[in-house]
This record gives sequence, C-alpha cells and structure tokens, in this order.
Amino acid sequence: MVRLDYRVTFFSLSITLFGVCIEASIHEYFGEQFVRKGNAFVVHGGSEGIYSSAPRLNESFSGDSFIRFEKIIFRRPQELSNFSSGAIHAILFEVDDRETIGGSAYGGQRAVCCTADLEKLGVCKQGQIIYRPSTNSPGWPQVYDTSFDVDKAETILQPRSIQITKTGMYNLYFIHCDPNFKDVILEGKTIWKNPTGYLPGRMAPLMQFYGFMSLAYMVLGIFWFSQYAKFWREVLPLQNFITLVITLGMFEMALWYIDYAKFNETGVRPTGITVWAVSSGTVKRTISRLIILMVSMGYGVVRPTLGGLTSKVLMLGATFFVASEVLELVENVGATSDLSGRAILFFGLPVAILDAFFILWIFKSLSLTLNKLQKDDSKTRYLQKVYKCFSCYCYRLCWVDFL
Repeated sequence: MVRLDYRVTFFSLSITLFGVCIEASIHEYFGEQFVRKGNAFVVHGGSEGIYSSAPRLNESFSGDSFIRFEKIIFRRPQELSNFSSGAIHAILFEVDDRETIGGSAYGGQRAVCCTADLEKLGVCKQGQIIYRPSTNSPGWPQVYDTSFDVDKAETILQPRSIQITKTGMYNLYFIHCDPNFKDVILEGKTIWKNPTGYLPGRMAPLMQFYGFMSLAYMVLGIFWFSQYAKFWREVLPLQNFITLVITLGMFEMALWYIDYAKFNETGVRPTGITVWAVSSGTVKRTISRLIILMVSMGYGVVRPTLGGLTSKVLMLGATFFVASEVLELVENVGATSDLSGRAILFFGLPVAILDAFFILWIFKSLSLTLNKLQKDDSKTRYLQKVYKCFSCYCYRLCWVDFL
C-alpha cells in the first residue's frame, strides 16, 4: 500500500492546477508611426493606473507619483521640411475625463480634431484637437504642443514632469490633425512612477502576492518532499509528476517575484526573467492538467497504462503548452501598460477552448472510472471513496475558477 495518502496527493494536485494560472514604468518609443483614428493621427503613449503622491515626510522623501516626458522627438521626411506645420499634441488625461476629449457638430460623429463645422460654431479652431477642462480635476487634461519650423525635419517636445495628485487610470496620446504629416514618427520615452516604485498600478499588488505564494509553495514543498523521502520506496510514478509540478511552482513563483521586484526598481521589464517565469508556469500548468486527466482515467491506480489514449493525451498537452506559451509571452514579455491589447484576446481563445476540452475529458473519464470501480468487488470501496472525493474537489475547483 502506498503510504503517501491519496487525499494529500489530490490536495496537492488541486493547488498546483488551480493555484496561479496567474509600481509605474518606462515607456520607450522607437520610430512609432501615427495611425489614423477618425480624423486624427494618433500614437498611444501608454495607459497605467497610478496612485496619488504620498505625503512628504521630509525633503529627501521620494514618494512622488509623476509622469515625465524625456527626449520626445518628432521626425518628418526631409522632403516635407520646406514649410512649417500645425501643432503636434501630447494629451494626458485620467479615464474619468475621457468625455472631455473630442466633440461633434449637430450631434454627428464624434471627432478628435476640430472640423470646419465646429469652427463655424466657435467651438475650436480647425486643425486643433478638441478638449474641454475637466469638472472633476482642475487643470486637466494636460495638453502640450510642439510644431515643425521651416526647413526643420524634427521638433522636440520640451521635457516636463507632471505630478499625480489623484489616484486613477491615466492615458497618454500623441495626436496631430494634418494629413500631410502621416509619415511623422515619434521617438523618446516617458517615465511613469508610483509612490513605491515603477510598477504600474495593476501590477503593484502582484509583487506581494508572488512573494506570499513563494513562501506557500516552499511550505508545501517541504511537507511534500519530507513525505516523499520518507516513503520513497512506495512512491507511485504519478507522484513523481506531482513532485515535478510542485518544484516548477516554486520556481515560477520565485521568478515572478524577482521579475516584478526588478521591474519596480528599474522601470524596465527584465525580458530574460519574464520568459523563464512564463515558461516554467506554462510547463507547470500543462503537466498539472495532464496529471488530473490521467488520474481521472485511473492511471497508476486502476489501470497500469493509458493504452491507445497515450498519444491523444500527449497531443492535447503539447497543443495546450504551445497555445499557453504564446499567450503568456504576448501578455507579459515587455508589457508595461495596464491595458491588454486585442492580440491577447485573440491568443486567449485557443487556451480557453483547450481548457474546456480538458475539463470535459476529465469529468467524462471520472465517470467511466467510477462506474468501473462500482462493478468490482468490495476491495475497491476505498478507491471508490477516494475518487468520489476527488470528483467533488474537481467540481468545486471548476466553479471557483469559473467565478
């Protein structure tokens, strides 16, 4: 009889499968091109949650929240440099003030750049962007302009720092309204800082979370490895896989903590550490799902092998690994903004479908295994009880994951 209790095994499986399938920064711009949005040409400069500045305890206290423009340069083709240009705008606003940007004449389509109809109404000057002062935050949105001089192929937006005195989600856009300058490019960087570091507001709590999870996995690992060493002669092959998953979980949590700590300190996402964290997490999630599926099929308990299903199980696992790895790399590597792009939604769909397939196959296999155990003699009553408990665990965890 295997001395590592099945209840401990299934509890460990539950943690490893559904544990984690999960302050500002430096945004750098390298030859960013303006994209036409309606009647405006736009570059998205960043979107982050920022906490308001902490109270100053002394003159040397560095708990300010700010957004700083550094070395923002706009370049146009040399052949278009023989005349001056209209203004290029940098507009910074809090998400609650988004309705103050843009306008429409006679209730028509909303425009960011002033149109001839709006100019006739005296609302704005044609060629300028439309914005109104915020009623919630005096002095916002913040708008800064620069323009090209005659015979100049580049212009610089003056460096400045904007202190954040209100907690919120802030958005930065670079906008111009001149179709002749659709080939203008943007270079430079902006620095977004929270009171406690460079992590964006959405990511700030995750550093503490991963620190806590690292300790939790360490405690689980010490307990599991002590039992593993004590009963190593009686360990099932399946429990070797669980040991691997727990080890990967420890590495994943530690790497994510290091990733966020480094990001918080420097404002730059450490690509190498992020890739290792993503990969270890993806391998862990893939193996844990395969373990749950194999246990549901009765592998190592009711049946010695998976028979002809081995190739199908491995194919599903490999497909899930590739889809999850791509999704996590797109979502995390180099990510600094708090907004998720459309690409993440696109890559997330295959992962969701494969997860659903895993769940369906798991419960179907559990049903078949329980039916098989019920047909056997009374010697399997203990296994029947264990598998019923395991089924309850799976149902509950699926509901928790769904909610």
